[in-house]
Amino acid sequence: MGNDIRERLRDLTALTVVVIFLLPILWWGLTSLKPVWAIFNKDETIVLGFVPSLTNYVIAIGEGGPDALSARATFMNSMIIAAGSTIISVGAGLMAAFGLTRLGLRSARRWIGFVVLLRMLPPIAIIIPGVMLSQQVGLFDTRLAVILIHALMNLPLAVLMLLSFLEDVPREVDEAAYLDGADSKVLFFRILLPMIMGGIAATATLCALFSWTEFLISLFLSVSFRTVPVQLSILSMGAWGPLAAAGTLAMLPAFCAILLLQRHIVRGLTLGSLR
Repeated sequence: MGNDIRERLRDLTALTVVVIFLLPILWWGLTSLKPVWAIFNKDETIVLGFVPSLTNYVIAIGEGGPDALSARATFMNSMIIAAGSTIISVGAGLMAAFGLTRLGLRSARRWIGFVVLLRMLPPIAIIIPGVMLSQQVGLFDTRLAVILIHALMNLPLAVLMLLSFLEDVPREVDEAAYLDGADSKVLFFRILLPMIMGGIAATATLCALFSWTEFLISLFLSVSFRTVPVQLSILSMGAWGPLAAAGTLAMLPAFCAILLLQRHIVRGLTLGSLR
């Protein structure tokens, strides 16, 4: 009886937490479907007493509205930056994780500690050197500069997550591959990579999400173009309908990716402690 009550309290607590976190998101999505009069009604809060409209979404993707409220170009910029930084960080992270776990480096644990320290570095700490370096090499106000900085910030996360997935592969697999005549290249590309594809997908998803939602670096390194977070901060100047629509569109890919890969993401973030 006591266990049954505890389970019900646990489920009720979990449901309450989910509702608390989802309610603002649901309200945001509801606002994106409201007409202007329902959003700015001073007499009462309009919840369902309106006809849903996709006008705000049409404006947000750049059709039938002012260019200042269009987020089409910013979505393209964010997709290019997120894809580029993810490819670099995951590719470099795979090679680093393989070297730390499979090549028998004596100082591997020391390097892993260094990677953890790098992950603790806040983005604001590299803004000034990042801006100065990008200006000196002629990359300031380019997507490539933002891609490289985002990749640098995501690299420690990629290394730590991929380390946990590679360490889950038994060393007997390596021994069997070497007995069959395989070298390190064959072991890495043809044996280990197919075995941790779920972990690679989860790592790439998190790196892409962090790049997609990053604000400060994108703000200071870009002048002639904007990313989604920077554009949303500009739209917040009273254009609540297009802002809600653009924000909802920006959240949907992240929500779907996390929903599909949640098991691998949790395992990676807990460094393999959860199976």
